[in-house]
Amino acid sequence: MSTPILLLNAGSSSIKYQVIDADDEDVLASGLIQRIGDESGTIDHTVDGQTHHQTRGFPNHGRALTVLVQMFEEFGPPLTTVKAVGHRIVHGGAAFNSTTVIDADMLEHLRKVSPLAPLHNPPALSGVEAALRSLPDVPHVAIFDTAFFSTLPPEAYTYAVPRELAAEHGIRKYGFHGTSHSFVSRAVADLLGKPYDSFNQIVCHLGNGASVSAIDHGVAVEASMGLTPLAGLVMGTRSGDVDPGLHAFLARQLGWTIDEIDNALNKKSGMLGLSGVTDFRDINELISEGDPAATLALNVYTHRLLSYIGSYIAVLGGVDAITFTAGVGENNPGLRAAIAERLGFLGVTLDREANDTRSKQARVVSTPESSIAILVVPTNEELAMARETKAAIGA
Repeated sequence: MSTPILLLNAGSSSIKYQVIDADDEDVLASGLIQRIGDESGTIDHTVDGQTHHQTRGFPNHGRALTVLVQMFEEFGPPLTTVKAVGHRIVHGGAAFNSTTVIDADMLEHLRKVSPLAPLHNPPALSGVEAALRSLPDVPHVAIFDTAFFSTLPPEAYTYAVPRELAAEHGIRKYGFHGTSHSFVSRAVADLLGKPYDSFNQIVCHLGNGASVSAIDHGVAVEASMGLTPLAGLVMGTRSGDVDPGLHAFLARQLGWTIDEIDNALNKKSGMLGLSGVTDFRDINELISEGDPAATLALNVYTHRLLSYIGSYIAVLGGVDAITFTAGVGENNPGLRAAIAERLGFLGVTLDREANDTRSKQARVVSTPESSIAILVVPTNEELAMARETKAAIGA
C-alpha cells in the first residue's frame, strides 16, 4: 500500500514542497523554489539523495508550479502516482476549523479573509490555483495554521472592541503555527509515554516566526499570535506585541501610511530591528564581541518568551511539560538554559549535558527530579500535513 501526497507551502516569493508516502511516512522527494517574481529564480529538487539545481525565471506562482511539474517529469518520482495535494493555508478565518478538501466555495471564502493574513494567504491562494490547473485530477486539501486553535475559549479569543465591529469583520484571536503545535504536542505525549489528554503542556515554536501555545489536557486554550501572525513573541523581523497606539503615533508624528507601518512592524522589526541581524548564530557572535544592541535584543527576546510561559502556567493552573521546537528552539541551548534557570523557583532543573548535546532526535533535557519536564522536539509540519491530507481524503 502506498499513498504519495504532494505537499505545498507557498510563500510570497517561494514554494517549499515534499512528496511523502503517507503510509510509511517516507520522504520521496523535496524541493524549494525561490525568488518567484524574479528573472533569476532557482529551484532545487531532491530525489534519491541527489539535488538537481536550476536557475529559471519565475514571473509568478503559476510558472513556478509548471516548472515544478517539469522537474518531477524529468527527475521523478512521477506525479501520476500522487493521490492528493496538501496545501498549507495560514489563515482560515472562523469558518474553517479543520483540514478541508478544496472547492470553489472555499477558495472564494479564503479570498475574502485574505486581509487577515496579507503576507501569507494571497501567495498561498496563488499556489493553490496554479496547482489545481497543473494537477486537476486529484483532490486538493487545505491544512490551516489556525485550525488547531479553534478550541480557544471565548475569554481567550475575544478582543475588548465593539461587539458589532468584531462580529462583522471577524476580529478575534486565531493563533498560528497550529500544524507545528499539534504535531509537537502529540510527539511530547508519545515521548513521555502519557495519554495526550492526561497532562498540561506549553509548546514554544521558535523560528523566524515564533509562537507559544498552552494545551490543557490535549485542548489548545491559549496562543500568543492573534488576529494576524504579528502578535506575541519577538520574532526574526516581526515586532510581536507593541502598544496598539503605536500605529496612531507613527501616523501622526511621522505621517506614515498604514502600509508603511505594517511593513515596518512585519519586515523591519523584531531581532532585525533591535540588533541588525536575524540569525541567532550572528546574534551570539555579536554578543561575544561585546555588542550592546545584540545583548539587549536577546534579553528582550528572552523576557517576552518568559512572560508568556509564566502567564500560560497560570492559565493552565500548572504545567507538566515545556517543549522547544523550530530552528531557534531546537538549536539554541543557551536560550533554553536561560528560561529553565528563570523557572528554577518552580523546581525546574536542567540536565546541562543533555541540553548542550546537538541532536535531531526528540529528547528530554531536564533532570528526572525536575518538577516540569523540559523537552526539545524537532517539528515536522510536512509530515503533519501528510497525515492530515490522508485523513481528509479517506485514504
